[in-house]
Amino acid sequence: MANRRTFRWPSLLTEGGRGIAFGGDYNPDQWSEDIWDEDIRLMKQAGVNTVALAIFSWDRIQPEEHRWEFGWLDRIIDKLGKAGIAVDLASATATAPLWLYETHSEVLPHDKFGHPINAGSRQSWSPTSPVFKEYALTLCRKLAERYGDNPTVTAWHMGNEYGWNNRYDYCDNALHAFRAWCERKYGTIGALNQAWGTTFWGQEMNGFDEVLIPRFMGADSMVNPGQKLDFERFGNDMLLDFYKAERDAIAEICPDKPFTTNFMVSTDQCCMDYADWAGEVDFVSNDHYFHEGESHIDELFCSDALMDALALGKPWYVMEHSTSAVQWKDLNTRKRKGETVRDSIAHVAMGADAINFFQWRASAFGAESFHSAMVPHAGEDTRLYRQVCELGAALKTLGDAGVQGTELVPSGTAILFSAESEWATRSETLPSKKLNHWHDVRDWYRAFLDAGTRADIVPLKYDWSGYRTVVLPTVLILSGEDVNRLERFVRGGGTVVVGYATGLIDENFHTWLGGYPGAGDGVLRGMLGIRGEEFNILGAEAAGEPCEIHLSNGMTTRLWQNDINVDDDGVDVLATYAGEEADEWDLDGTAAITRNAYGEGSAYFVGCDLDVADLAMFITTGLNPAERGDRNASQESGPHYDPITTLHTERAGAEVAFDFYLPRGKHEVKIDGVEGEPVYRFRCDEGTEPGSYAIHRNGVLVIKR
Repeated sequence: MANRRTFRWPSLLTEGGRGIAFGGDYNPDQWSEDIWDEDIRLMKQAGVNTVALAIFSWDRIQPEEHRWEFGWLDRIIDKLGKAGIAVDLASATATAPLWLYETHSEVLPHDKFGHPINAGSRQSWSPTSPVFKEYALTLCRKLAERYGDNPTVTAWHMGNEYGWNNRYDYCDNALHAFRAWCERKYGTIGALNQAWGTTFWGQEMNGFDEVLIPRFMGADSMVNPGQKLDFERFGNDMLLDFYKAERDAIAEICPDKPFTTNFMVSTDQCCMDYADWAGEVDFVSNDHYFHEGESHIDELFCSDALMDALALGKPWYVMEHSTSAVQWKDLNTRKRKGETVRDSIAHVAMGADAINFFQWRASAFGAESFHSAMVPHAGEDTRLYRQVCELGAALKTLGDAGVQGTELVPSGTAILFSAESEWATRSETLPSKKLNHWHDVRDWYRAFLDAGTRADIVPLKYDWSGYRTVVLPTVLILSGEDVNRLERFVRGGGTVVVGYATGLIDENFHTWLGGYPGAGDGVLRGMLGIRGEEFNILGAEAAGEPCEIHLSNGMTTRLWQNDINVDDDGVDVLATYAGEEADEWDLDGTAAITRNAYGEGSAYFVGCDLDVADLAMFITTGLNPAERGDRNASQESGPHYDPITTLHTERAGAEVAFDFYLPRGKHEVKIDGVEGEPVYRFRCDEGTEPGSYAIHRNGVLVIKR
């Protein structure tokens, strides 16, 4: 974070360059030019003010190795500029032309079986290929030379969803790059051997030329977990290095326009360590696609909470989401009852200053032809396009009111997220293969909402010392320094909640010894005042055995229980395992949830997995309002509403603040006592009393103060 790039936001072609950005991926090269003017007419009608252009257009820009075709791109940029629509111009490297693969097949990545990943999809290239990098950077420089001074181009969009198809590359170029990466990290082969624990299974290496990447080793083979974790880190770093090479090639020619690339953060995907990536962009961008079912809006809030942290509280950019259904899930549900507008405003409520979709016009062919778009196959006279127009007007209203540039006010609680712990939970060498750190973060986030408050999500490696409470759900990996930060935090008066599978291994995937959780050579155990001896793992796979255990407070655990001893007389046991099933596993009466006073603060241990409802019960009954960062603990003054069914966020600037209210469920919510100007209402009626409102399902109320 010390070397983080300065925040720069792309300008619009409006007076003063301000406003909430609205638009989407535009692929005019999929259509004949006689449609372009119609596109721009519809864009202006909808209030579109920006588009991302040329993301998959390398083959149209460079149809042959020594032939460049910029005319079509010149013409569409000129048309967009005259219409007042800014361009976020892509480096166009997400897909390479087929002639490049035919001429240089060595640029293809390989899978773990050693097979080349053939061309024909996105990112069918190896980020460690020097040949591919040479061609890609030549393209970047050509684009910068031609459009760097073009006033319509106000930002650079590098690549697209890096890692979508080449996150794991097992080619020889990757092998050589991994060996060099390991040598830079460890310095000596002895240090690497120690980090990977290579004395197990006789894997000691004599030099870095013996380092391997975890290619296929046979069915059911277990990879050295330290090696696998480093290969995850390497894959993240090699793609980040490629992004920086593209960015810097353009910046050498065109340094005065901001750079970004679209992350992929939703709770079903978060493949990179975006805490590192966020420091290398000028503004943070994300592609978010909604999760079907009852968790739809909660999942959106959760993903956005991490995005706000990655942006360090600065406004961030929704680069892609969908107007309705996608076509790549097992279940492709559409949006309904105002969700197209509601989801977009929800992103704004969580700190976004740009709302963009994939894509502008639904494709007539190709792999994503049934992916919803701003202009659907049925054209202009459709409910979906009318909702797009309604959204454009709403965003203009919010922009004119001054929302742009305000920042999301943080909560008092931080749920800590670690990309490395998420990678580690995928290891085949853990007590259970059912762990999922990111999903546990999501469950805790939802539990705080169900408890009537809102938590933030902050990367473990960022600064979270200003929060009142931090929660660590399945943060498997804790280094000694991580634990020392936690210890200082609690000793100084903070509250920490440690989850059931937290602090088991260090940054090299070595198990901390002396009892669980052993992180920091026992420092974490000392804070908690407990010591675990074994894990008890449940599952329906064991026919005839109990597959759940009850707690003395009515909660239920179904996967993982810590068999712990309470080592400190001052520890409060808040719940024990109880009942016939607990007795079957020798756990009856064993502490399940504990609290320990430590220094000026408190350390809780939630020693088993719990569902969202039980986590919410713990937050409500186990934590006091100050410890859960509850901004709604007292509603004696100000607006009155149910904080469990209504999400409230606040965006504030130096002289103005905006309150956003959104129902979480299907039922109408009511608010009264609201002071301020209602600048935007969607599916929301004013009540008979001043300051009272009824917000219907999927509605939004925005108040300016």
